[in-house]
Amino acid sequence: MTAPTDFLRLVLDPIRLAVLGRAAVEAVDVERLATELGERSRVVVEALSSLRMAGLIDGSGRLDRTALIEIARAMPAGEPVDEEVLEGPWSTEERQVLARFFRGSRLVEIPATAAKRAIVLERLVQEFEPGVRYEEQDVNRMLTVFHPDYASLRRYMVNLGLLSRADGVYWRTGGRYDPPDA
Repeated sequence: MTAPTDFLRLVLDPIRLAVLGRAAVEAVDVERLATELGERSRVVVEALSSLRMAGLIDGSGRLDRTALIEIARAMPAGEPVDEEVLEGPWSTEERQVLARFFRGSRLVEIPATAAKRAIVLERLVQEFEPGVRYEEQDVNRMLTVFHPDYASLRRYMVNLGLLSRADGVYWRTGGRYDPPDA
């Protein structure tokens, strides 16, 4: 896979960028593109070759869109996750999941896969004190701090057994508990 910085270096060249642009809409015809660009065919062939070697253009001269998707996924995210979000008894893999779904202290999306969603919900339930009863509006307010779809988060937490509810009152019934200080 081409690293994001290598991709940027490749497309900073106007000829390679033109070849990549053409490959996005149709197979590259070297002679035609060279004429349109006012360049020698050899220059376009070299650009095409470097893009193929980088895995951006397939053997038919078309853009490999999956390669672009992989480059986009490898790009660094915007704001890093707050260290407070990562505090707790998380494994390395769980920390990676949390870092993927949080920017700053905000949950940028609710994971679609149940396993990743469970890790995120397990982190969110840490905001609720064991033994404390919360009115539904308080739960909503607490979850809105992380994500606007508080209702889905609340429902997922109840379904997963992290929160229990009765008569509009919620309390924490699951999740990891910090060991008592010795």
